[in-house]
Amino acid sequence: MLCRGGARNRAPSESRRRAPRAHRQTPEAERLGHSLQHLAHGTKTYLVTSSYPDTEAVALITTASRLTNLPVPAILEDFGAFIVPSLLSIYKPLIKKDWKTLELIEHTEETIHKVVRLQNPGAAPPALIVKRLSPREVVITYSSQRKMCGIAKGIAKGIAAHFQEKIAIGETTCMLRGDPSCVIAVKLV
Repeated sequence: MLCRGGARNRAPSESRRRAPRAHRQTPEAERLGHSLQHLAHGTKTYLVTSSYPDTEAVALITTASRLTNLPVPAILEDFGAFIVPSLLSIYKPLIKKDWKTLELIEHTEETIHKVVRLQNPGAAPPALIVKRLSPREVVITYSSQRKMCGIAKGIAKGIAAHFQEKIAIGETTCMLRGDPSCVIAVKLV
């Protein structure tokens, strides 16, 4: 579930102020990436295409929270945004060229998650039910025993950054508050 490596951010050169679109990340994702690289320096390398024990994820997230003084939900969101460039690179063949933020979110379960489950039987991506409410809004029903909905919200933010779109995210129910699932609205603004 956790990754290290993959797409790397580089400082812009004098002639080029923006990183290539596939590698652009939110400032929060960059901050988390540096924190996680610091944590993992000289230790285990995590790949986005592999599965790891939840205890390792919890240990890294808890440590990152302590080191950054950010709450765990914020760390999860930052991590979700951080892994987007790697995910987009890995699953590029599954992503239609005309998709943008909402289309990619809308079709994640039947494309990307389906392939993840087939290629790695030990992987357990969250179950997503996505409804398109309008051309500018989707609602995600997120269900996972891990209760890491912050990663889903961060991935949505990272996808929007990739496509240079602005989104607003709202959550009407959350497993962390005892609800059976998280209901996350993602709207283009």
